[in-house]
Amino acid sequence: MLTLLRPRVVRLLIGLAVAIALSPLAGLAHPSTLAPLHPGTFAPSPGPTFEIRFSPDARKDAVTGRVYVALSKTNTRSPIDQTSPTGVPLFGVNVENLAPGQAAVIDANTLGFPLQSLRDIPAGDYWAQAFVNVYTKFVRADGHTVWLHMDQWEGQNWKRSPGNIAGTPVQIHFDPASTTPIALVADKVLPPIAIAADTDTVKRIRIQSQILTKWWGHPIFLGAIVQLPAGYDTHPDVKYPIVYNQGHFPSGGGGGGAQAGRGGAPAATPTAPTPRLITVQLQHPSPYYDDSYGVNSENNGPYGDAIMRELIPEIESKFRVIREPWARMLTGGSTGGWIAVAHQVFYPDFYGGTFASCPDAIDFRYHQIVNIYADANAY
Repeated sequence: MLTLLRPRVVRLLIGLAVAIALSPLAGLAHPSTLAPLHPGTFAPSPGPTFEIRFSPDARKDAVTGRVYVALSKTNTRSPIDQTSPTGVPLFGVNVENLAPGQAAVIDANTLGFPLQSLRDIPAGDYWAQAFVNVYTKFVRADGHTVWLHMDQWEGQNWKRSPGNIAGTPVQIHFDPASTTPIALVADKVLPPIAIAADTDTVKRIRIQSQILTKWWGHPIFLGAIVQLPAGYDTHPDVKYPIVYNQGHFPSGGGGGGAQAGRGGAPAATPTAPTPRLITVQLQHPSPYYDDSYGVNSENNGPYGDAIMRELIPEIESKFRVIREPWARMLTGGSTGGWIAVAHQVFYPDFYGGTFASCPDAIDFRYHQIVNIYADANAY
């Protein structure tokens, strides 16, 4: 028999997992946990060194955040866009109050991935690109002050987040034995995300959550993409069941189930006839991740309360929804499957059922084949 974790334990585990998973590079500390950094005021380690600056024309204010350099043999896509768990080498350092024109130093002691050090890169010609990920200060209601990247409705994808600063890729000759610094400049501010216009059947909602804004000490927004059935506008007296399709941050049509957070392509608007119901994809990015997991968390904030008390009432008041439990359904896959189960468990009187596919681990007695309660060793 499947045993669900107690809500408090779930909240604690979610908060911990999200905080770890969303570090720009796993295993590296967040700047709020580090002593103040003063880039450029210390001697770099012997070996290869990059000095990265951002242009005062791009940003007048100092930056607290993370500075990167990516290296690639090709420039068919920018080196930053080629980074991934299996992509080209990426190196990054946390910076605090880095002024325009001031150098952030990435040297042989800077941890990278998938190569650990600049010393591990073979000599040769490469395309190099600088990048600055700008963080926001959050003075939270729980007493913690943290610096994190504020989502700009891109789905927590720092590579395309508005306000971040990218450099033009430049070709360099790299020698791991050289001690001559290589200077790079980030000078292009990424533009705002272009939101697709509403259509007759696809509508978008975006609201500021007062619950989350109070908790995070900064404006936090929630949204939804709503797919209306054919004939919705020509049958004004008809009310419809509603399906809440859970998952990562979506940017396209509301009925297809595809998401675009973390760099995916926009979800396609359905072209086939749609069933006579309303389908909704929720948008609840947090400062940690492209979705909040949709529940209250001691580290992520009261997203469950905000969704249930602010976002869903906003949706159901704007569209002709049958506002009865039997007419509300949940679905989703992977992370969305976990959320679909969690909402049915935490709010059993609100929803009429859930169809969850391949959810994240619900019972940690079988977490990626490991029983974390009973197994002495996960390996």
